[in-house]
Amino acid sequence: MGDVFIIGSFSTDFGRWISKDHRALAREAVHGALGDAGLGDGLAVGQAYFGNCLLHVSGQTMIRGQVCLSPLMDEGVLPERLPIANVEGACATGSMALHLAWKDVLSGQTDIALAVGVEKLYDPSAPGQMLKEIGGGFDRFDQERWLNEYRDLAERSGAVWAPSPDRSIAMDTYGVQASYHMHRYGTTREQIAIAAAKNHVHGSLNPKAQYRFRMTTDEVLADRPVSGPLTRAMCAPIGDGAAAAIVCSEERLRKLPPQVAARAIRIRASAISGGKHRAPDEPSLSRVAGDRAYDMAGVGPEDIDLAEVHDATSFCEVYQMEMLRFCAEGEGGRFVESGATALGGRLPVNTSGGLVSKGHPIAATGLSMVSEIVGQLRREAGARQVEGANIGLIENGGGVIGLEEAVCAVTILEGSASKN
Repeated sequence: MGDVFIIGSFSTDFGRWISKDHRALAREAVHGALGDAGLGDGLAVGQAYFGNCLLHVSGQTMIRGQVCLSPLMDEGVLPERLPIANVEGACATGSMALHLAWKDVLSGQTDIALAVGVEKLYDPSAPGQMLKEIGGGFDRFDQERWLNEYRDLAERSGAVWAPSPDRSIAMDTYGVQASYHMHRYGTTREQIAIAAAKNHVHGSLNPKAQYRFRMTTDEVLADRPVSGPLTRAMCAPIGDGAAAAIVCSEERLRKLPPQVAARAIRIRASAISGGKHRAPDEPSLSRVAGDRAYDMAGVGPEDIDLAEVHDATSFCEVYQMEMLRFCAEGEGGRFVESGATALGGRLPVNTSGGLVSKGHPIAATGLSMVSEIVGQLRREAGARQVEGANIGLIENGGGVIGLEEAVCAVTILEGSASKN
C-alpha cells in the first residue's frame, strides 16, 4: 500500500449563517475543497463521507448526506450514483469522516474520496433547542451513573455539580474537570485564561474565525461566569459552518498535474479511540489515540511542529498538552503559561484561534482543524504562519462517556518540505 494524501482542504467562514441552509454550506465546502485541489470538478471521487449531528432538528432525520450532496450530482460537480455514507460522532464527526475516507483510499477501494462536515447550531427561533440537543452526546441509557461520577468529582474538588438548562451540559462537565485539575495539580484560573486569551489573539489573525477580536488574560477572567472556573471567553460559541477534504492515493497523485502534487499533504497517521467510564486519575482516551498515532507515524511528540486540539473550553488545551505527551501530567497549566503554545513558542497550538475563537459547528470542527494544519504545512497561513512547520497534529474529541469523551481522533499530517 502506498501513502495517502490530502490534495484539497477547505473551511467556510464560521458564524451565524441564518441565510445559509445545510445544502448551501455543503456546496461551499465541496467547491472550496475542489478549488483548493486545483480540480475543475469532483467526478473522480469514488466515495463520500458526510458528517452531521443535528440536521434531524430540521426534520431531516435520515439520508442527510444524500440530500445535501445530491444537487452537486445534478450539476455535474460530483458523479451520479456517488456512494455516500453518513457519519456521526458528536464533535469528532469531521475527523471520523476523514478517517473513513483515508481508510478507503489506503485499502484501494477508491483512489479519491471526499469527507464533508456540515452543522448549523444557531436557531434564533428556538435558542434553547440546540443546547438541549447537544445533550444527546451524553449516554442517555446510563445517565445516573455519569451524573454520580460528576457529583463525586465535584465533591473531591471542593466544587459544585449544578447543571443548568441555560447552558450546554458539556460546559458543566468541563467546569468540574477543570476544578479537579486545579485541586489535584494546582492549575490556576489564570493559566486557563492565558490559553483563552492566546487563542483569541490567534483568532484575530484568522479571517474565517467566528470571533476575530483580541482579549487579554484579565478580560477573559472578567467575562461572564459559565461553570466552575470557566468564563464565557473560555468556552466555544454557538455557530454554523462546513468544511471538507479530498483524499487521494499516491498512485493517483502521480497522474495529477505537478502543481497538485506540489501542495499535497501526506497523512502520516489517523487513529481513533473510544471512551469508557474511567477513574479520575486515569489518562484519557486522547492519550490512547495519540500514542497510536505516534506509533503509526513513526514520530514522537518532540517531532510535532504545531497542533490543533479540541478546546471546547480552554481547560481542554491545558489538559490535552498532558495527554498528548507535550508536557508531563499536571504541567499543562505551566506549559501554557510559559508561552510554549503561542505563535513563536516551542509548540504553537490552535493557530486557527481554536474552538473558543474560530468557532465550533460540531460536525465541521474536525475538518476545519485539518484545513488549518494543511494551510500551515503549505506555508499558506499568512499572519499566523508557523515558521518551519513540517509535521502537524490534530486532536478532535466528541461526546461524553463518564469523565471523558466518547470518541477521540488524532491525525498527524506531513508537509512537502519533509517528504522522503
